[in-house]
Amino acid sequence: MSDSAPRRTRIKFCGFTQRRDIAEAVALGVDAIGLILVPQSPRAVSLEQAIALKAEIPPLVSSVVLLRNPDEALVRAVLDQVRPTLLQFHGEEPAAFCGRFGHPYLKAIAMQRQTRSLAEIAADYPDAAALLLDGHAPGGLGGQGLAFDWARATEAVRLPVMLAGGIRPDNVAAAIVAARPYAVDVSSGIEQAPGVKDSGKMRDFAREVRRADQLS
Repeated sequence: MSDSAPRRTRIKFCGFTQRRDIAEAVALGVDAIGLILVPQSPRAVSLEQAIALKAEIPPLVSSVVLLRNPDEALVRAVLDQVRPTLLQFHGEEPAAFCGRFGHPYLKAIAMQRQTRSLAEIAADYPDAAALLLDGHAPGGLGGQGLAFDWARATEAVRLPVMLAGGIRPDNVAAAIVAARPYAVDVSSGIEQAPGVKDSGKMRDFAREVRRADQLS
């Protein structure tokens, strides 16, 4: 290991439905908590639930609301009532729509059967805060625990890259070594059941991220 300070991979835990799980994640020092407002997701929460769960996220921990092909009214309701740090667009939203609200956003990219380069995709979303690479196929839902070739995350791109899809406590260190992402994002890999987090898996995941950073 070099004499320089180790890199720090940011951690986003996503798909929360219970207050106690948020408290445990925060205690582990995660950087961001994700709430899903997509009715088709097994981890979906309502706008009212999102408001209550957001209140459990303390200052200096980012809150992220995940949306998939939403209409403008829903986005504005989320911004007005939930007040997340970041929006996460997880569908086929064009850049003009994502940037319409003047709010920082993550753009999820479906990596299964993805033929375009990350540089091309990033050029489509110049004002995104980061690209989030997930393992699902275009048109599908994320959060299914599907992995992709992590080496693709090393493609040269001007935006920060977040890695998701099929990441678990037992493979996140390998994913970080292979991809060297800005952040990792996990949902199903830290759960007992959809929307119900596992304390031990959350703890092990955070520990393995930090171990990988020490090795980088």
